[in-house]
Amino acid sequence: VIQYLLTGLFANISSAEVSCVALVGDISVLTLDPANWSIHFHWPWVSQAAAEGDGEKIMSQYKIALRNIIRFVHDTVQQTKQHYPLVVQSRAGCVLYPNMTNHGFLNVGWGGRDLVTFEVDKQRWEARQPSQVAEVVSKNLNRQKSVRVLLEYLLTIWICQSNFQILKRYGREILERQELPVATVFTRSPRLDQLLLVCHVTGFYPRPISVAWLRDGQEVPPGPALSTSTILPNADLTYQLRSVLAVAPRDGHSYACRVRHRSLGTRSLLIPWG
Repeated sequence: VIQYLLTGLFANISSAEVSCVALVGDISVLTLDPANWSIHFHWPWVSQAAAEGDGEKIMSQYKIALRNIIRFVHDTVQQTKQHYPLVVQSRAGCVLYPNMTNHGFLNVGWGGRDLVTFEVDKQRWEARQPSQVAEVVSKNLNRQKSVRVLLEYLLTIWICQSNFQILKRYGREILERQELPVATVFTRSPRLDQLLLVCHVTGFYPRPISVAWLRDGQEVPPGPALSTSTILPNADLTYQLRSVLAVAPRDGHSYACRVRHRSLGTRSLLIPWG
């Protein structure tokens, strides 16, 4: 996924603070300074990629787009008699699938709730809530045909194809980085009639991973005895998580922790307990 996350804080009719971050997967590639709207590239290769193709032209116009967004929000507040302060957020980007197809998206939130979404295939804005604001915003945006055509180009051609391919070419080493998971199994005994089997997996990258417990070779289904933590970051930009299975001591079964990850290819890590 490549995505641009924009947040606008509107304190009053004469105030607006806009920030933005761009991510490729979970890698932050650039941020927008809310103080002066300057762009900070987080990697040298991102700066090189931004200067290639249509990127340079688009980068030269982004401040105009931000001013238009701010003006549109203030006009909408006045038209619908909304109140300040107000937070407006947008998420735009592209999901790229293994079969080389892609899907562009652009969603806008208003005051913490989904407001409107841009249907790329239809080149049309659709309301995401039954409110006056959503109706007014979608109606006003749909009047701007040239903007809708531009958004369709940006979301299907530039972000999904040109921009991503250029970023991938310059930053291949970073974007395609893979680190093998390291798994260990140990136990804890919170009480005499219960044994906790803990599978700790760490050091892996990228983030997606599958961790499961096997009982006598069969995967243990989800249930109250099975608990898996959220995936947490490590200081070295890898990830970790743990999966805990509650069992009865000496229950006569064999247990193993199975780990599947992109860096392992078709192989799996299988760490037996006991």
